[in-house]
Amino acid sequence: MSLLSSNLVPLRLQTLHHPPNPNRGLPYPIPRIPYPRSQTPRILSAKRTGKQRYPSEKKKLKQKQKQTLTLTPVDNKFEGVWRLSKLGVPIHSDPGKDFLGLSPGLLQEIAKVLEFPVASMLPQDAFSVVRKSFDARKMLKEPKFVYTVDMDVSKLLSLEPRTWDFISRLEPKLGLIEHMPNERASGDLISIIHDSKKNPKDIVTTENGHNNYSGSEQSYKCPTIKKTKIAVVGSGPSGLFASLVLAELGADVTLIERGQAVEQRGRDIGALVVRRILQLESNFCFGEGGAGTWSDGKLVTRIGRNSGSVQAVMKTLVHFGAPKNILIDGKPHLGTDRLIPLLRNFRQHLQGLGVTIKFGTRVDDLLVEDGHVVGVRVADSRDKLQFNSQKLGYDGVVLAVGHSARDIYQMLLSHNMVLVPKDFAVGLRIEHPQELINRIQYSALATEVYKGRGKVPVADYKVVNYINGEDGGPSSNSGATGRNCYSFCMCPGGQVVLTSTNPSELCVNGMSFSRRASKWANAALVATVSTKDFETLGCHGPLAGVEFQMEFERKAAIMGGGNFVVPVQTVTDFMENRLSVTSVPPSSYRLGVKAANLHELFPIHITEALQHSISTFDKELPGFITSEALLHGVETRTSSPIQIPRNADTYESTLLKGLYPVGEGAGYAGGIVSAAVDGMFAGFAVARNFNLLDSCIESSLGKAQSAGVVKY
Repeated sequence: MSLLSSNLVPLRLQTLHHPPNPNRGLPYPIPRIPYPRSQTPRILSAKRTGKQRYPSEKKKLKQKQKQTLTLTPVDNKFEGVWRLSKLGVPIHSDPGKDFLGLSPGLLQEIAKVLEFPVASMLPQDAFSVVRKSFDARKMLKEPKFVYTVDMDVSKLLSLEPRTWDFISRLEPKLGLIEHMPNERASGDLISIIHDSKKNPKDIVTTENGHNNYSGSEQSYKCPTIKKTKIAVVGSGPSGLFASLVLAELGADVTLIERGQAVEQRGRDIGALVVRRILQLESNFCFGEGGAGTWSDGKLVTRIGRNSGSVQAVMKTLVHFGAPKNILIDGKPHLGTDRLIPLLRNFRQHLQGLGVTIKFGTRVDDLLVEDGHVVGVRVADSRDKLQFNSQKLGYDGVVLAVGHSARDIYQMLLSHNMVLVPKDFAVGLRIEHPQELINRIQYSALATEVYKGRGKVPVADYKVVNYINGEDGGPSSNSGATGRNCYSFCMCPGGQVVLTSTNPSELCVNGMSFSRRASKWANAALVATVSTKDFETLGCHGPLAGVEFQMEFERKAAIMGGGNFVVPVQTVTDFMENRLSVTSVPPSSYRLGVKAANLHELFPIHITEALQHSISTFDKELPGFITSEALLHGVETRTSSPIQIPRNADTYESTLLKGLYPVGEGAGYAGGIVSAAVDGMFAGFAVARNFNLLDSCIESSLGKAQSAGVVKY
């Protein structure tokens, strides 16, 4: 019987004498466990070459090519942390998606990496799970939960000294085994700022009317005469995190939100869904938390999941009530039901810091003197004619509006601001029965989903297709070539919702709750568009992208017949450019759907691009094309159609001093996490500009994403 397969076999320990180790205080001799070294079985993948490779296979190939690079030698293997990645635990050996601890199956995989013979002898306290995801790709022999685990060497040796010899043989392997001399640990944003204020050796000195807490590590200044007054416009993720940083650093912050607090906002959305009453300033787009509140609450980001800045944001969300599993889950999400209480806690903390929050208050104009923003003119959001506007003075204004605040763009143009049109994507929202997506992705394992309460996650997908005119794609003169088509904001177990902010326009999005228990799965299928597309449609100038969006939103409203009814078409009909006379399959959209030929919605090159991509997606997800799948028109607000130029270091507008454009509406983020990170760094930048911050607190958070680069 193998020692690895039995924890009951008595061990005969022999001693192994080592040369003195100056870095360890362990007694010698060190007991060693003799056993035949086993080799981890190789998993062979299907042979796919060139463009046929999946993105994951291309990534794996690049990693193999990097293996030739010389890895940095480890100075001392017995200090710090070893990070063990890609530990695959078969589904039958794992407790399931909701278990985030150390299971016997995971300890077995750790033991294989260490070549340690008895997994049960490894002390669980020496290991911590960093990441857990589920991999059910068909290239694998069997589905697995994939872990990343940190191993604290000092703790491991103190609890199980016999692991010394095994650690001495451990070597770094690119992408699999990494040694970190110091544990990568960062707290939530509040703790980081508070820690920066604590320095018992600091001496208080007076300079320029301020009390400066000076010291070798001090980075905080506390103003004593007059607090810096900052207005933050917009209470989405960027506005909330900018407000948090500035308030914690001593600024007098006013948070201005055109929409309502989440409690009232929920009632307004309920009135829209049940009685078709659209509140223009309190809906799926406007209100506390931004557009992401009534969505899936995705926390997946491409700006660096393990970076200090992203970890600080995630831990701050946990501080305000998010479940701790978002720190470990490979595809973290919250769901609307968890976002609402989280936002309430966030608000109460800001109010405790003295932040003034003005809900139902719309910013109609900036107050500008000599090229410098000195305040804002506001009005009650219900006052469309601005009869009772009010002027409020501030030292600086953080503009953290969302990408649907089109009136703000118009207002900026009135101040001769430069708004740069940028690429974004438009398309349709596709909806399948969730059970179908489960079967496509999991095959026989689909029965383990149980509407979000089973052992495996509710199945999702992410598909991308780059159209270059080859391989049977659209002809090179069709305008469809050189265009990315991809799935966006996939909501498993969710529903299609209305994101219109004007009754004459119609656009949709997806949302889901934390358990993702709905019987439908939806995602945007979109194609990238650029200024060339805008000009083809006769849209010119800095707001050409906005006009482009509005053109299709108005057409969709007309095709639906008004009253927020959405035009729909089955995928099979869309692929064949026909309109069936039979009834369409049921939709999760609650305001009603109407069969329509969606070929009449977009220009032909966009329609062809979507058709070709759907055909390609069906090859990767067999069964994707089905009469059970329903396309909803139209999805246009994937990201901001403009970017507001700003200084990369100070975050200040390049044309208006005292104005700080941040987040998704300004064109610098996409999604909850990247918007929060942008708002956080903007808060530090504004604080430094107003002498509230001496040195670089955020240095431990990693480098901010480059200005002009939007990642989701």
